[in-house]
Amino acid sequence: MITFIERFGKKIIIFSEEFGRILLLLSSTLKQMTALPFEIKNIIKQMLEIGVRSLPVVLVTAIFTGMVFALQTYTAFKRFGAVELVGTVVALSMTRELGPVLTGLIVAGRAGAAMAAELGTMRVTEQIDALETLAANPVKYLIVPRFLSGLIMLPAVTIVADIVGIIGGYIVTVGMFKTSSVVYWKRTWDYLEPGDIYNGLIKACFFGAAIAIVSCYKGFYTMGGAEGVGKATTGAVVLSSMTILISDYFLSNWLFR
Repeated sequence: MITFIERFGKKIIIFSEEFGRILLLLSSTLKQMTALPFEIKNIIKQMLEIGVRSLPVVLVTAIFTGMVFALQTYTAFKRFGAVELVGTVVALSMTRELGPVLTGLIVAGRAGAAMAAELGTMRVTEQIDALETLAANPVKYLIVPRFLSGLIMLPAVTIVADIVGIIGGYIVTVGMFKTSSVVYWKRTWDYLEPGDIYNGLIKACFFGAAIAIVSCYKGFYTMGGAEGVGKATTGAVVLSSMTILISDYFLSNWLFR
C-alpha cells in the first residue's frame, strides 16, 4: 500500500513539474511575441509546414468523415422519417466538433511530431545552446514562429475541413441515396448558425496553440540523444492529442451551453 502511494505521489510530482514548465514556456512565448524584430520569414515557413502541407491529409480525412457520418445518420434517421435533417446534422457536427478536433489530431500527429523532432535534434546537438551563447533568444527564434503559425493556420485548415466534410455528406446523401439536393442545402443553412462556425474556430485556435506549445516544450527540453528525440516526438503527439480531447469537453461546455 505504501509503495502504491509513493509511486502515485511521484507521478503527481512529475506531472506538476511538467505542467509548470509548460506554463513557464507559454508565458515566455507570449512575452516574446511582442518583442522586436518579428521573425516574419520563420513564421511564413512554419505556416507552410503546419497548414499547407497538412492540407492533403486533412482533406482526405474530412471528406470521408462527412461521408461516413452522413451514411450512418441517414440509415438511423430513415427509421424515424427524418432524412431531410441529415444535412443539418452533418453540418453541425463538422463545424462544432469533428472539423476542429480531427484537424487538431491530424496536425498534432504530423506537424507536432515534426516540431518536437526538429527542436529535440537541435537540443541534443547543442544548437540551442549555441543560440544562447550568441545572445539570441531561442524562444523568440524557435518557438514564437511555431506558436503563431499554429494559432493562425489551424483555424484556416479547419474551415477547409468543415466545407469538405459537408460536401462529403452531400455526396452520400444526394448521390448515393438520391435525396433532394435543395432539401439538403436548405436544411443545412436553416439550422446552421454563425455561432456554430465561430465557436468551432475558437476551439481550433486553442488546439493550434496547444499543439505548438506542447510539441515545442517536448522538443526544447529533450535529453538523452537520439533515443530522447524519439521519446520527445512520441510524447508530443500523445500529450497534444490528450490535450485536444480533454480540453474539447470543457470548451464545448463553455461555448455551446
